[in-house]
Amino acid sequence: MDAAKTRRVKGLQNGLGVENAEFTCLPTRSSQELGWEHIQVEQFQHPPGECRIASDADHTICVSLAARPVRFLQIKDGKTHSSLYGKGDISITPAQTPFFARWQDDDHYVELRLNSGFMATVAQESLQLNPDRIELIPEFRLRDGRLEAIALMLLDELHQANPGGQLYVESLTNLLTVHLLRQYAVDRPKAGPKAVDFAGGLRDRQLLPVLSYIHEAIDQDLRLADLAAIAGLSPFHFSHQFKQAMGVAPYQYVLLQRIERAKQLLRHTNHSIVEIALLCGFNSHSHLSKQFRQATGTTPSAYRASIIVTNRPTN
Repeated sequence: MDAAKTRRVKGLQNGLGVENAEFTCLPTRSSQELGWEHIQVEQFQHPPGECRIASDADHTICVSLAARPVRFLQIKDGKTHSSLYGKGDISITPAQTPFFARWQDDDHYVELRLNSGFMATVAQESLQLNPDRIELIPEFRLRDGRLEAIALMLLDELHQANPGGQLYVESLTNLLTVHLLRQYAVDRPKAGPKAVDFAGGLRDRQLLPVLSYIHEAIDQDLRLADLAAIAGLSPFHFSHQFKQAMGVAPYQYVLLQRIERAKQLLRHTNHSIVEIALLCGFNSHSHLSKQFRQATGTTPSAYRASIIVTNRPTN
């Protein structure tokens, strides 16, 4: 993934005429320093203006967060489009596609930049498609509830900035990639992408080593690619077959195991909550408390107190 690119924006004067002044527009939030693989997520807020963007290596998906509709003019792939963009509207710009945009109101959006090489790998390994024939189609303005939901989940993870959230981000990145391939890509010689059969789930000889590794490395920042490699599968195939075998996605299973480990340590040790958080793969006391409350309905401290009260001898 390329480093975050600064953006030169030419301001508009009262939304009517173009000024000569330019300014650099940096994201208000960026995943650049979080170590996310294959994807970069950034949140932007622009005053009225215009800019030209071209990315050689990344496909770009923009999802509007604007509270009020914004008048846009876009030019890409030799085509021009003008319309109002409201919250939830999405545009898709494939890699190596020059893109010009002009907007007449304050704009607010989240931008996902997905590595084109990673998409090619997923197309070949997970959907059995020839990546040399797959082409992502430019889209000026569309509505897609699932695509919007994935973008907002990535944005939420960006705001939380959890160092231990790598597995969750990788799962969302895989989900995003497959969704784009199935809905917005074409295989020129064929009618469309082939469906994938995930029947059967992981076999015991694949599943047991993965579960053992998760148990032994629960305090570490587990990665989907590492778990998939243990099972000898691509990350996409692994995610689907793991869910068939266990009933939950890999990141959900890992989270549940971390909560269970925390319960054990709360019951049987005198470790502080901070120590338990780190031993269970959470990056802070607050991170453990939030996930623990969501899973159990109570806080780690309250859970420990209830165990002490329950085990107190009676006279």
